[in-house]
Amino acid sequence: MTVRRQAAGNEQAVEQAAVGRTGSAQQASAVVLDKAARENFPVAPFFMPAAMREGLMAVYGFARLVDDAGDGDLEDPAATAAVLGAADATAGALLEGLETDLDRVFETVLGTPGAEAPRHPLMADLVPVVDRHGLTPEPFRALIQANRVDQTTSRYPDIDALMGYCELSANPVGLLVLQLAGLATPERVRQSDAVCSALQIIEHLQDVAEDRGRDRIYLPAADMAAFEVAEADLDADHAGPALRALVAFEAQRARVLLDRGAPLVGTVGGRLRLLLAGFAAGGYAALDAIAAADNDVLAGAPKPRKSRLLREAAATLVRGR
Repeated sequence: MTVRRQAAGNEQAVEQAAVGRTGSAQQASAVVLDKAARENFPVAPFFMPAAMREGLMAVYGFARLVDDAGDGDLEDPAATAAVLGAADATAGALLEGLETDLDRVFETVLGTPGAEAPRHPLMADLVPVVDRHGLTPEPFRALIQANRVDQTTSRYPDIDALMGYCELSANPVGLLVLQLAGLATPERVRQSDAVCSALQIIEHLQDVAEDRGRDRIYLPAADMAAFEVAEADLDADHAGPALRALVAFEAQRARVLLDRGAPLVGTVGGRLRLLLAGFAAGGYAALDAIAAADNDVLAGAPKPRKSRLLREAAATLVRGR
């Protein structure tokens, strides 16, 4: 009798611990999703149909979760590791656990015999979205791989290397948006890649100081050498003339990419057109904010005002026609 009571007590303790871990993961998931409001572009605006908003937030939740796991920014990495069954709470183990959970997502959707349901709440949110829209696993895997690259690569020799990184870290998001809308044609994907790579470069420019604190530099080494910018220059409180000139150069490169991809907006209609215009407008408005700060990206991350974002959205709609 005593043994039975003890066994029952152990089972109850295990169940309570599991519930506690799941609750912690759900709370952490809410923190992840709250970050959507701080992005340069609208993640899932109110004017989109409910199914599309659900899909956009599920994709954003996945991408943000993977980024936070890779960057060490999770609210409770130990709880996330426990929910995923990861070996430990290191970035590498968490990313491995997330990829395994991604496998569970697609196995569940495909009805694979013996498939286990995804363990993380944000992964579970993907199941109905993947099923409804026929999303493919490749862009999700690319986002995980981008964060693996971050664990081993902290410098990029030239723009080609950086663009290769953008193919993993940014372009898959645009592809997923097009897949959600059922509009992923080769030409649209090409234009989307240009916009997404531009947005990634712009984010890198805004976050030069923050990335430096993580010992990461996303300014191409060849460009730094050409503008005579040393790594030590990134440690100052304000950007010097050489760094400001380099930032202006990289910002112009991003603007060219945005201009190249902006016609994507004109290839779609309805509310999706407003959404894509918002993505591009976020990039243009952020570039204007960088310019307004006189390209000083060390004094603080230049962020656009909402009024500027709205003006840029309107201009992007016109350009996309």
